[in-house]
Amino acid sequence: MSKRIGIVACSAEGAALCYRTICSEGAQLLGPHAHPEISMHTPSFADYVACLDRGDWQGVGALMLDSAQKLAKIGADFLICPDNTIHQALPLIEKRSPLPWLHIAEIVAARAAACGFRRLGLTGTRWLVESEVYPQKLAERGLACIRPNAGDRAEIGRIIMEELVYGVFKPQSVAYVEAAIRRLKEEGCDAVILGCTELPLIIDDKNSPLPTLDSTRLLALAALRRAARDA
Repeated sequence: MSKRIGIVACSAEGAALCYRTICSEGAQLLGPHAHPEISMHTPSFADYVACLDRGDWQGVGALMLDSAQKLAKIGADFLICPDNTIHQALPLIEKRSPLPWLHIAEIVAARAAACGFRRLGLTGTRWLVESEVYPQKLAERGLACIRPNAGDRAEIGRIIMEELVYGVFKPQSVAYVEAAIRRLKEEGCDAVILGCTELPLIIDDKNSPLPTLDSTRLLALAALRRAARDA
């Protein structure tokens, strides 16, 4: 039996992509049609957004911890959170968590280092891009983190929160994100972190001007390996 994965979910589209990836890739490690047991919990997304809008990271952490406790009670062995932004609150609650977590930025940083990338562009919500979540984890591996300009931060954040989280994919928005990544390339970046778990729904290596680091799928695959390794 593989270990049981607990998903602390935030927004629906990113969590669904993470869940589907674990299920679809499970056969590679566990055999035909197989995947680890998975449990997911999420409060109303509006509860998270209300905390984010007022800068209440203790409130974000409380929501995460509540999910963690509920997942522990129903048998999860470890936790993942397919949302980059709210990882800012993880240090506030990790010591009180009933279960260990995989950290999405640590997983992405490890992949970047393994691929030989040195200068990473970062895309995501304004809250994420202006935080130290990725700069800190990349710096631990000697990697640089380059943030988009203020205009690109604002517009990519709007696209995420007004469109992608609702499953709305507009061609003009895809084109904007592509252009923003092109500007990161012009600043010397050799890869881009898709630091919002919805961004892989519109951007991948086929249309990105830079190689992509898909935080959603990298987290899902790391969880799958952890579950199979610890079985």
